[in-house]
Amino acid sequence: MSSPTSSSPESSRRLFLEQVALGGLGAAWMAGCGGAGGNGGAAGNGGAGGATGAATGGERKLRAAFSNAGLQSTWCSLGKTTAELWGKLLNVEVVWFDGEFDPEKQRNKIDNLTGDDWDFCCFQAVQIDSLAAPVRKLKARNIPVISMDTLLVDMDKMRETGVWVEVTPDQVFMGESSTRYLMDKIGGKGKVIHIGGLSAHSGAQGRRQGFENVLKNYPQVEVLGGGVRWCDWKKEKARDTFEALLTQEKEPIAGAFFHSDDMALACLPAIENTIHKEMVVTAVDGQKEGLLAVKEGRLAGTTVNPVCLIHKTALVVGQFLVRNAEKPENVPLEIVTPGPLVSLEQKNTLDAMFYLADPTHCLV
Repeated sequence: MSSPTSSSPESSRRLFLEQVALGGLGAAWMAGCGGAGGNGGAAGNGGAGGATGAATGGERKLRAAFSNAGLQSTWCSLGKTTAELWGKLLNVEVVWFDGEFDPEKQRNKIDNLTGDDWDFCCFQAVQIDSLAAPVRKLKARNIPVISMDTLLVDMDKMRETGVWVEVTPDQVFMGESSTRYLMDKIGGKGKVIHIGGLSAHSGAQGRRQGFENVLKNYPQVEVLGGGVRWCDWKKEKARDTFEALLTQEKEPIAGAFFHSDDMALACLPAIENTIHKEMVVTAVDGQKEGLLAVKEGRLAGTTVNPVCLIHKTALVVGQFLVRNAEKPENVPLEIVTPGPLVSLEQKNTLDAMFYLADPTHCLV
C-alpha cells in the first residue's frame, strides 16, 4: 500500500484550512456560474451517454453513483449528506448504494449498477479488491470511477482496473498523530489498548502502521491482547473486546487508541466508576460527535479524517472530468486531504473543525 509522506501537525493544519477555504469558495463559484468548462455536454470519455435532466446555468444535470462502507457509521452517513448537498449545488444527481459494512453485499450492489447510465462513480470499498470486477465493467463503458478514503485496488493496478484517482486522507499520519498524543499524555509508559477497524480495509491498515511507527519509540508501553484487536468498525464488537481486556487487568490501564470515534465513544462508558476511569483515549475521525467528546473531556484527542472534504472533492473532481472531457493520463493518481489533530489545547482548531463539520456546512 502506498502512503503519502507525513508532515508536521502544524503544517498539515495550515494546509488543511487553506484547502477548505479555497475548496469551499471554488465550489460555490462553480455553482453560481453554472459549472466548470462550459462545454455543456458529456465528457469525451463517452460516459454511458450521460443522464439528461434539468440544467442549471446552461449545464446539463449529471448522474453519479456513490457508495461508502456503511451508513450505520456516523462518518459514512455524513459522507452521504455531503455528496447530496454538494450534488444539488453542482447540478449532479447522487444515487446512493449502502455498503452495509459487508464486502459481498456492496459488491452485489455495484455489480447491479454497472449496466445503468452514469456520468461518473465514487466508491469507498469495504474491502480492498472487492469491487475490482464491477469497476472493470464500468471502465469498459468509459465511466470514470473515483476511489474515496481507501484503496479500491492496489495503487499500481488502479488505472488498468478503471480507477482514475483516489481521494484519501493520510491514513498513516492520522494513526501517528493520535498515537503520539496518547503517548505524550501517558508519559510514554504503561499498558494500552489498540482497537482497529477492518483488517482488510486499507485505511485501517494505514492507521495500524501509524500506531506501530510511534509505538516502537516507547519500549515501556505494552499493548494488551498482543497487538491490534480488529473489530470491523462495529461498535458492539469494539465494546465487547474492550470490556474483555479491561476485566483482565487489576491495575489501571494507561490509555487506548481507536481507529474511529464511533468505536471509542461506544467504549467510554465501560471505564466509568472503575479503576480505569483516568484512561487516556484517542481516536480518528474528528466529526461532530467526536469533537463534542473532546470539548467535554471524554476523548483526549482525535485526528480529523475529513469525510466531507473527501466526498465533496470526489464529486467536484468527477463533474470536472465529465464537463471538461478530461483524460485519465492528465489526472493524478492520488489527492491527499489533510486533517489536524484536535485536542483541548488547540481550542481555535477545535472550534473551527466543529463549525466546518456541521452537516449544514459539510466542509471537513
